[in-house]
Amino acid sequence: MSTKKTVLVMVGTRKGAFIYRSDEARTEWAVSGPHFPGWSAHHLQYDGRNGRLFAVLDHMVYGANLHYSDDMGESWQISEGLQLPDGKAVPRLWHVLPGHPDRPDTVWLGGDPGILFRSADKGASWQIVDGIFEHPTRENWMAGAGGMMVHTIVQDPTEADRLYVAISAAGVFRSDDGGETWQPKNRGVLATFLPDNYPEVGQCCHHLVMSPTDPGLLFQQNHCGVFRSSNGGDSWEDIGEGLPAIFGFPIGINQSQPQTIFVIPQQSDEFRYTVDGKLRVYRSKDGGESWTALTNGLPQENAYQNIYREAMATDGYENGGVYFGTSSGQLYASRDNGDSWELLSGTLPPIYAVETALI
Repeated sequence: MSTKKTVLVMVGTRKGAFIYRSDEARTEWAVSGPHFPGWSAHHLQYDGRNGRLFAVLDHMVYGANLHYSDDMGESWQISEGLQLPDGKAVPRLWHVLPGHPDRPDTVWLGGDPGILFRSADKGASWQIVDGIFEHPTRENWMAGAGGMMVHTIVQDPTEADRLYVAISAAGVFRSDDGGETWQPKNRGVLATFLPDNYPEVGQCCHHLVMSPTDPGLLFQQNHCGVFRSSNGGDSWEDIGEGLPAIFGFPIGINQSQPQTIFVIPQQSDEFRYTVDGKLRVYRSKDGGESWTALTNGLPQENAYQNIYREAMATDGYENGGVYFGTSSGQLYASRDNGDSWELLSGTLPPIYAVETALI
């Protein structure tokens, strides 16, 4: 159980970023923001190694960029070197992740078109990771509805050189040499929209999480279902039985209970709203063998909402803080592993991302 006393819930929206703070009780919240009003905030991340806060941003005039703050958002600086090999601007950036604690200056950043950047100076400047940009399977990658995006980056906490990326629509890739080379890790993952339903690449992973206590245990919410890997992505199995729909975007995992995961199914890839207009989080405590609908405190009538891939997060407290935001601007929180929910805000702009940190 964490001994840290302050939880941050960092919320990225279509019109800026908001930071919620509370103590371990999580009953009263202080809010700052909007940071970057008028900008789309696709992701926020806190680097616990040095206290730096990152904001992944996009603007219709100024384009995509990354800002960082060393004073919790009081002031910001812009990162340099974020461009394509031909010198053109990156169309969009999506997800930022601090590297392994043994690599204190390394930070990773994903974006469009299927691009991964690495920083060796704590995020001040960036270089393209050629192993992804020049991957031999790249001609078989496709853009999803949100673009061909490196949207998830996961670091193995026990092996500094092992990390994963998820790309729509290319699938999951793993590196065992610090990002120099990458292997597709999609065996057993369904792709109903392709002639070959089980290809090497081309699957549409929507979000990927890793067990913090068992790094070989991975879960993904995919375009075509929910899947589990017990061997670091070498193979996957479908764990969607018992859910009302296979389609969805976010997936979360309890940071102290490696088999406890959360998903929010949606009606279908055509409609992209909650099943039957009921906002229900589904929890499994056994790694996807069985599922329970969690509805206490959530609207069960006329709740036709979308929850985006980055818009769910968990905190590090043993009693399980879970947070998610909707496309309609509602931010929900649970202090009891999803058993009950409260509305933190109902009037934010459309929520793109929710991230947490304990400081």
